[in-house]
Order: sequence, then structure tokens, then C-alpha cells
Amino acid sequence: MIPEPKGPEAAGLRKRKYSFLKRFAIPADAIAGSLALTHTRCGKTNCRCAQGELHTAWRLTFLDRGRKYVERVPKEWIEEVRQLVEFGREFQEATRAVFTANARLFVLARKQARR
Repeated sequence: MIPEPKGPEAAGLRKRKYSFLKRFAIPADAIAGSLALTHTRCGKTNCRCAQGELHTAWRLTFLDRGRKYVERVPKEWIEEVRQLVEFGREFQEATRAVFTANARLFVLARKQARR
């Protein structure tokens, strides 16, 4: 079993780690991806976009098993999807922070065990 590292650096890492763990449970609705406003042409010769006034559409881009997906998001869903994507981003950042804190705590434990 890995011993608990001691000292102010270890205490700070544990504090940061547990603050994230308290804040985030596994989110049921969060989305891992990005939301972007795109401008496109539809291809119809008599459409306004043929004269330069492009169509706008919101797109959600995400990866699944290494494959990229791009899905159109209806205008009435934009705010909800934006919040879910932001929560997904915060959750991923918190997860990375916890994993990094765990790795750094492991390094501290190894250094302290050698002394």
C-alpha cells in the first residue's frame, strides 16, 4: 500500500483534489464536445446564400471511439446544450486535476519513503 505523503504540498494537493470531488458527481447529462456557430451555403442556385448571405447553424462536435461526429443543434436547444457542454468541460478539467493530484501525491510519497 502506498503511504500517505506528508507536508504542506501534499496537504494542498489533497485539499484541491477533495474540493473537486465534492463539487462534481458523475454528471448524467453533461456533454463532452464543442458547440460552434457555422456559416454555410446550401447549394441552391437561387438561394440568398449564392449571393453571399450564408446560412447560420449551430453544430455540436464530439468524438466517440476515435470517430468525429458533427450534429446540427436546433436554435431552441442552444442555451441548454451550451450549459451541458460547459459542465462537461468543467467535469473533464476537474477529473484531470484529480488524476494529476493523485500522481503528484504518489511522487511525494516515493520521495518521502526514500528518506
